[in-house]
Amino acid sequence: MEQLQGTVLVVDDSPMFRRMLSDMLESLGCTRVKEAFGGRAALELITQERPALVCLDLTLPDLSGYEVCEQIRATPGLEDLPVLMISARTSAMDRAQAEEAGASGYLIKPFTPDELRQQVERVLAAHPKKEA
Repeated sequence: MEQLQGTVLVVDDSPMFRRMLSDMLESLGCTRVKEAFGGRAALELITQERPALVCLDLTLPDLSGYEVCEQIRATPGLEDLPVLMISARTSAMDRAQAEEAGASGYLIKPFTPDELRQQVERVLAAHPKKEA
């Protein structure tokens, strides 16, 4: 995977999972990884510093991953921001709801670094970076 330019935002309420995912992303060549505990904090960070990618858990303490994704999609300038949903939920309904909310991809926990790399590459390829 070529080095990802820009920041990757990891949003998950589990500090252990955020750290693990951040470490995996760094090992894949992501140079800047930021973490957020909940949906509101994530949205604040996203508007302050538009990340190159958001890795978003579905189950958060304040807003659901679906709500966060919908708000990202409704924000001018962020409509094409790559959002990779990451969840332990495996049902087709959860996947369909994530897609409806505007998620670019869906990754089921637990996953391997290789599965993460494949999903990140697929999501980024689907959202070519706009030249500023």
